[in-house]
Amino acid sequence: MASLFAVLVRGPSMAPTMRDGDALLVLRGGRPIRPGDVVVASFRARPDLLVVKRAVRPQDGGWWLRGDNEFVTDDSRAYGVAEVRGRVVARYWPRPSRIRSRTMLDS
Repeated sequence: MASLFAVLVRGPSMAPTMRDGDALLVLRGGRPIRPGDVVVASFRARPDLLVVKRAVRPQDGGWWLRGDNEFVTDDSRAYGVAEVRGRVVARYWPRPSRIRSRTMLDS
């Protein structure tokens, strides 16, 4: 069964797509995660840290994640594979909008 929960973005790693302070709705369940989806996850190396990142590719039973801000590397490049908790579907504050998938070039 799918369920919604809310998260708050902290930090610049998803700029320009999202900014510090953006409030997001996250869908747990529903369709499978696809490359390019924005997700909420925790890294296996940092299970206490909940992050908002873009899914790049499935890897080792989890996901390789990247932030949209190329200058911030607090993603899978630093922490490895992550476990996805849900897919971000909308920003509800301060600029309400749907969050769309996009193709990521893995480097």
